[in-house]
Amino acid sequence: MMSGESTYLVIIAGSLILILSYIFNLISERTNIPSVLMLILLGVIIQFGLQMLHVSIADLFPALEVLGVIGLIMIVLEAALDLELNKEKLPLIGKSLGIAITGLVLATLAIAGLLKLFFSISFAHTILLATPLAIMSSAIIIPSVQKLSEEKRENMIYESTFSDILGIMLFYFMISYLEEGGGTAALHFSISLIFTIVVAVVASYLLIYFFKDFTGNKLFLLIASLLLLYSLGKIMHLSPLLIILVFGLALSNHQRFFWIFKTKTGDDDPIERIEKEFHIITMETSFVVRTFFFVIFGMTIQLTDLIDGKVALISGLILIALYASRWLILRLLQGSALLPELWLAPRGLITILLFFAIPPALQIEGFKNGILLYVIIASSLLMTWALVDHHRKLPTDQDATDKLADPLPTTSQQESAATDDPNSSPEETTGSNAPLF
Repeated sequence: MMSGESTYLVIIAGSLILILSYIFNLISERTNIPSVLMLILLGVIIQFGLQMLHVSIADLFPALEVLGVIGLIMIVLEAALDLELNKEKLPLIGKSLGIAITGLVLATLAIAGLLKLFFSISFAHTILLATPLAIMSSAIIIPSVQKLSEEKRENMIYESTFSDILGIMLFYFMISYLEEGGGTAALHFSISLIFTIVVAVVASYLLIYFFKDFTGNKLFLLIASLLLLYSLGKIMHLSPLLIILVFGLALSNHQRFFWIFKTKTGDDDPIERIEKEFHIITMETSFVVRTFFFVIFGMTIQLTDLIDGKVALISGLILIALYASRWLILRLLQGSALLPELWLAPRGLITILLFFAIPPALQIEGFKNGILLYVIIASSLLMTWALVDHHRKLPTDQDATDKLADPLPTTSQQESAATDDPNSSPEETTGSNAPLF
């Protein structure tokens, strides 16, 4: 048990970590350096500090797993609540889904082929190990792309969210495949997918129906209900993240999904109030959980793995495979406009979480966590460079666009400007650009 003084020290440490995380977000907004990297570095510094003080570090992996699951749920909810579904968005959604599926499959196969060269295991086993590394991190992408254009931002949010969900489904399918066999695994996967979709739709309607007229502290009760659904779905071997995504999309587009419950509109609409309040509480909860997850991950890193030459070699080859496959997919599905999306493919929370979820019987002793750290740091830094370069070029491109779009003034506009400014000469008036409004 902790003494009274130790309890307050833990509270102080937790408070300082949250304050620093907020400062890291401010720095990230100005520099485009992902706050995730700063949080991991903070965890490493805490680890060194505790070692210098000869303070033993407890087993943090159980806490890391719980925080990872809750963080993943909050991140998917936050992303879903930001997405609008309508006929105009269908081409964008279709393109994002296509890029996510083909990118996940191609990256997984490429990484699996590389791992087969270094480890004497079956190809199916290498696919299991490769899947977490092939999944894009929505935890890093979503807060990092807010300054992009609306189309690019929504495209990256959809793609990263689809990558998370499809990657998790593939990961658990491969575990079932390796433990039960191909035919049984395929049958279980098909049944669970259909059942998951049915449960997701029914649960979304039931939750909104019961909570729309519920008074009192209902937001965290709603979150608790979603966590319960996710956990039960996981125990039943469903795809529970799909349930979370469907609920978030349905709530953010409640005018289309829950019109049968509509009795009021505007600020008097209870579903509208739930959506606005739930969005805020989801963002705040996601911030807290993500903060402690990456700090604790930094505290558990074995930095000695980073000086291993084999770890560095495998990590470098994985990065090459990731970006080569992404270039090919974007070139085929998106055309020549590849930047900055080519480099917006960081790995993070979901990669770590799934590696910790590999059953002990399927873990490989020679596959060190340093590979994860290398890939996470390098992919995040490449994303940072791409965003900084994109935003640096954007004002110049925008100015040029504005100049091309600005029409020449008409004769009446020139005469009006001359009348308003008696000091201006005809020559000055003729060469001026009249305002559009």
